[in-house]
Amino acid sequence: MKIIDLIGENKMTLSFEVFPPKTETNFESVKAATEEIAKLKPAFMSVTYGAGGGTSKYTLDIAKNIKERYNVPSLGHLTCVSSSKETVRQRISEIKAAGIENVMALRGDIPAGMENDDRSSWDYQHAIDLVLELKEANPDFCIGGACYPEIHPESSNQREDIKRLKEKVDAGCDFLTTQMFFDNNLLYNFLYKIRQAGITVPVIPGIMPITNANQVARAIKLSGSFMPQRFKSLVDKFGCNPDAMKQAGIAYATDQIIDLYANGISNVHVYSMNKPDVARKIQSNLSDILGSDVQ
Repeated sequence: MKIIDLIGENKMTLSFEVFPPKTETNFESVKAATEEIAKLKPAFMSVTYGAGGGTSKYTLDIAKNIKERYNVPSLGHLTCVSSSKETVRQRISEIKAAGIENVMALRGDIPAGMENDDRSSWDYQHAIDLVLELKEANPDFCIGGACYPEIHPESSNQREDIKRLKEKVDAGCDFLTTQMFFDNNLLYNFLYKIRQAGITVPVIPGIMPITNANQVARAIKLSGSFMPQRFKSLVDKFGCNPDAMKQAGIAYATDQIIDLYANGISNVHVYSMNKPDVARKIQSNLSDILGSDVQ
């Protein structure tokens, strides 16, 4: 099922994100974790893509298993950073052959050591180039794109960021998923601005449950996310107690999701990070809100 059709049904949904193993040695344990999350029957599951495409095969293996064995719609990530057209086109052919119809088109993080390289020779400079490639390869692909409620770390200002985002949507993105954020007001403000700019595709908020204090620094590094004082106080109080921090982090994420639903957001995506217990607890916290279909 295409995600654009699924999220267009005007009912509240919850989806989860997982990631593939880095090596074949870890494949079975990672597969088992993703299957436990699939058993929760989320609206869909997204499977991330390794830096430089190193785990691209595992991305497809996990996404295909979720779809075929558990009948959960899957969204396979694809990145293009520093990749050749030949490589990307091969990846797209593999996606089609695997029967994956939903693709998250991302530029991807710049590989370590290449941050200051001359990128003029790269076949793909931005995610928009990948969106166009996907649409040309298969007009029936349902294509997702990323967006930043605050600002893309490489953008000079939000106005420029939103302009680039509209270009990406106009190129063929069917929906957008946000980077993590910890203050819902940032999302509401962002939605107002992009609607004013003429971006009308569905936007799925991405929520990251912070279940240990070490995740905070990484979250800030990855997205530059603003940390509200309420959240900082939570980490200060419970960060040294792993069990308490996990419970508090899940509660904070649950509270964010409830507020989103209460304010008219129908679809929420959780960066569950291959943690079935976290996904299960969040879904359980929302069981009556989401309805009887939730296990």
